[in-house]
Formats: sequence, structure tokens, C-alpha cells
Amino acid sequence: MSDYILSCCSTVDVTEDFLRSRDIEYVYFNYNVDGKACRDDFGRTNSPAQLYARMLAGADVVTSQVSVGEYQEFWRPFLDAGKDVLHVTLSSGISGTYNSACTARDLLRDEYPDRKIVVVDSLCASSGYGMLMDRLAGLRREGMGLEELAAWAREHRQEVQHWFFSSDLTFFVRGGRISKVAGVAGGLLRICPVMDVAPDGSLAVIEKIRTKAKAERRVVELMRESAFGGEGYAGRVFLCNSECADDARDVAAMVEQAFPQMDGTPKVFDIGATIGCHTGPGTVALFFWGDAAGRKSAAK
Repeated sequence: MSDYILSCCSTVDVTEDFLRSRDIEYVYFNYNVDGKACRDDFGRTNSPAQLYARMLAGADVVTSQVSVGEYQEFWRPFLDAGKDVLHVTLSSGISGTYNSACTARDLLRDEYPDRKIVVVDSLCASSGYGMLMDRLAGLRREGMGLEELAAWAREHRQEVQHWFFSSDLTFFVRGGRISKVAGVAGGLLRICPVMDVAPDGSLAVIEKIRTKAKAERRVVELMRESAFGGEGYAGRVFLCNSECADDARDVAAMVEQAFPQMDGTPKVFDIGATIGCHTGPGTVALFFWGDAAGRKSAAK
């Protein structure tokens, strides 16, 4: 294995065991619930059920990115051990953590002149970010060096396809992503907005589908349209959900039927606290590898 650290943020929305099995290090995002500081630590501080119950009861939740100082303290033990670091951040279209990581890297350069710290903006979110890290870990195990792997990540990151839908618009309204009028109308009409990650890494509502069942079928149709190889897709599939595991399993079953050549079975994860504070319960996301044509590459 190439001798450098591959690291990410806890917002990859996979499990700690998943990351450990791929030798990926991670740093925690932060959030506050009614003024109490918490870590986005894969549900140990607040399980998804506990977090969403508190949100639905009216708790004030605020997320905060990894600070410059937290990045420095996270990387120092690796640098002290003589290791270089490739860190991939949550999308800059969702969080300012990429800029914080770059600032921390620059501050550490004088302290560790013989070490490399390379920071890459994933332009991905949630378990799509986790899917990118999964692929990078595999390439590292095959012997790809740090600089080559960073270049690969920048070239291929927009091939990670993200398709979300939500059956509960409450927290999208609170967060300002959907207007209050649209949210009320959507609830009455059982509208489930289908969202994508835009080329700049931000979330964008693409379609407004009436009923959850149709939204489930629609994201699978979108996979047929954009996955590498179409119905012959042979890559991995990740899903995540915010306290609606049955809905995620329904989508996973449809994906298994539609894409019999995929690599294994769909992996289903929980949406973590950072993303969940913005979506609330009722969101399902589907991730796979597909054509990035028409999406502009960022230069970070």
C-alpha cells in the first residue's frame, strides 16, 4: 500500500467500520442542539432517531464545519510520524470546510517543510462523498501515489451521481431551500422533490414528483439514464436515509432488479447529523457512478 494517509470528514455518511476497513482516517464535523455542542460522530452522541425526534419537537439545530485548528490537530500526529496526507473534504457548495482545510494546510507548511498535505474538494455530499472515498481507498491499495490519486479524484469526482428525494419538507422549508408556501402546497399534494448535486457541489431541486412511490421509481429511472453502462452498470451502489430505512430498502430492491450486473448489493447507510440537521427525517438518497457530461469541472 502507498505510504500516505487518506482522510476525510465524518460527513461521508458511511459507518466507522466501513472507513476503518479501508484504512481511511476521519475528522468530525460539529453541530449544536439547543445550544449544546455535539460531534457528528456516526450517531454515538445522538442516534438518528434521537436527533430527528428532538428536531420534530422544535429543537434549534445548527451545524458547524471543521475549524482550521481542528484540522491542524487532526493532521499533526500523522505528520509527526513522517506521513504525508491526502484529505478530501465535503463539497464546497455545501460547506466552507474546504477553505478551512486549505488554510490549515498552509499554516502547517512551515512547521513540516518535508511533508505534503494535499486537499481536494470532493464536490460530493453524504454517502456520495463516501462512495468517492471508497474508490480512492481502492486505488491507493492498488499502489496509486498521493499526487496521482489527488489528480484522479479531481478528474472523476463529478462522476459520482447523487439523487435525493424527501417525503417531509418541514426542514427544507426551515432551512430556506423551499419556500413556506411551496412547502405547504407540497405537503397537501404529497410532493416529493427530487434533488441533485449541481456542478458547483450545491444541492438543486430538479423535479417535483407527486407521491413517494413515484419518486422512488423516478430515481431508479434516472439511474438507468445516467449510470455507466445503463442497465449493464457494473459499479457499486450506495444509498442513505434519514429515519426512513424502509423507503431506502424499497429503492435498493428496485435497483437490484434493474441492475443485475452491479458490484455486490446496494449498501444502505444512515444520513449523518450534519446533513440530517438540514434534511430532517424522510429523505432517501441514491448514489452510483455515471456520466458527468454537461457538468463543469471545478479547478480546486
